[in-house]
Amino acid sequence: MFSLNHFVQKLTHQKNWRFIAITLIVTTLAIACNSTKTTTTTSETVTAPEAGTVVWARYRDSDTLDPHKSTSPLSRQIIDQIYDTLLAFDDQGKIQPNLAKEWSVNDNGQEYTFKLNENIKCHDGTTFDAKAVKFTIDRAINPETQNSTKDSWGPIETVEVVDDLTVKVKMAEAFSPFPRFLADPYSSMICPSAIQTYNEKFGIDGAIGTGPFKFVEWTQGEQLVLEPNPDYKNYGRTVDNSGTPYINKLVIKTMPEVEARLAALKSGEIHLTEPPITEVSNLKKDSNLKLYTAENTGQIVFLEFVTYRPPFNDKKARQAVAYGIDVKKTIEEVLAGLVKPSECPIVDVMFPNDEKLCSEFSIKPDQEEAKTLLSELGYSEDKPLEVTLLTWRGGNREKILENFQTQLEEVGIKANLETMDIGSLNARIKQENSQAEGNGVIDMMGWSWYDPNFLYKLWHSPGWMGGYHSDELDTLLTEMRSATNSKERQEKVVEVQKYLLDNAVMIPLYSPGWMWNYVSSSDLEGFKIGVFNRPFFNDVKLSTAMDKKEAVTSPASSEKEVVEQEVNSEENIEDKDSIASPENE
Repeated sequence: MFSLNHFVQKLTHQKNWRFIAITLIVTTLAIACNSTKTTTTTSETVTAPEAGTVVWARYRDSDTLDPHKSTSPLSRQIIDQIYDTLLAFDDQGKIQPNLAKEWSVNDNGQEYTFKLNENIKCHDGTTFDAKAVKFTIDRAINPETQNSTKDSWGPIETVEVVDDLTVKVKMAEAFSPFPRFLADPYSSMICPSAIQTYNEKFGIDGAIGTGPFKFVEWTQGEQLVLEPNPDYKNYGRTVDNSGTPYINKLVIKTMPEVEARLAALKSGEIHLTEPPITEVSNLKKDSNLKLYTAENTGQIVFLEFVTYRPPFNDKKARQAVAYGIDVKKTIEEVLAGLVKPSECPIVDVMFPNDEKLCSEFSIKPDQEEAKTLLSELGYSEDKPLEVTLLTWRGGNREKILENFQTQLEEVGIKANLETMDIGSLNARIKQENSQAEGNGVIDMMGWSWYDPNFLYKLWHSPGWMGGYHSDELDTLLTEMRSATNSKERQEKVVEVQKYLLDNAVMIPLYSPGWMWNYVSSSDLEGFKIGVFNRPFFNDVKLSTAMDKKEAVTSPASSEKEVVEQEVNSEENIEDKDSIASPENE
């Protein structure tokens, strides 16, 4: 049956359409749109989901369900439903058992031993054992796999099957981030039968893991269908349900336009979606909806400098910027209540941290000190330092830079602002870091990861995009990632952060770096967001009212309707699956 709501959604996939005088005559209509059949309609009908089915609408589809082929957070969300990991994070970001019930590392930090739980079943009924772990890791680090997260596995030399439930992983050198990576969805364990079944089409035509949901079908660009794994046993996820998920089906729809998603949520066509930040305050007021905000995401936003050329190859110029801005005041004015100002280069959930300690190292606002440093560099009121401030679109980041622009002008720094998409920003930074001449460049960048090792990726020679690096910092970063003793590693993490703050290599701004908000119908119960922005559906139930909900029918009309609507696709949504991060290693 023809639906105006469905018709508008189809058209709103295209940008900047203005629909004027869409005439619907309640008679037999011949509709030639997307091969829709000719139908007769006497009413406006909203399609309600099947009983027990949860529909989650997202602004973009996954690229693949192969954990070794994707670095997209949107794929990561679904990978996390289909597969499980050897280890897991608790609600504070600490490591705990999962598929592996215990693990250990030898004295030199080069040999890890994992003992698996018994009777773990893959979705196709095959047994998940030590051979499956070896298969997964060997495939992940094989150059032919072209795994973008290969470096995150560390310098693995061999993977040895000791017995059916025991695996030993030997490293060429100590690599302390390894256990934390084994709790991230990109380290998801694959069942060997998946490759045998799907070959080169694994991750597209199908997927087989041990996670709470099984792959059913996927029409790319439209919807992905999952169903509960009847053999599932939860060993490490921070949910209450220890077995099979309660719902009958999980459908993930692709709906690019925010207006269409919110309309579908309110009409009962979907149960969950991600709203733009501009709608959050309004959605909070709607008693028929529930709003969720991801916390402990591991995301940090900071300022960094092009240090290949003057003026920011000089520490004094970088410090002048740090003294010249008031981060706390700016964040409170622009993002009040949504984020927390950061003084540390890493966030707590990545590793036990001490904001008070970072406060001792960080540079506090001091306009007079900023002016003094600029004077020592030869700048004055008559000769201001001219710089360019860059960032990527969305999240009110341009407003933050406008605030900084005003503050910097007061100390003698003239800043020109530029915003662009994240891909263009990354390319621009790389280009600027290779040029010996030009104005000073500062960019506001965001990174997301699970471990302080992202600092190694950023600053160890040759540096991220050719950015800052030094021999002293290289040594500290190498020591940080090779210290497997927790106390020693804590000390090294502090030393690295002290160096970065003392030398104004990066100026921490706030966390979470970009807001992940979710909104659901009030009938959805038990939804939870784990650390590092991981949606969990293990505990999700639909209330009786939703289970029995029938399609909503609007009053029939014998008169023609005229609808005038402008649909603007320039929604205020983050390009979350392309944010610069170690996920793109």
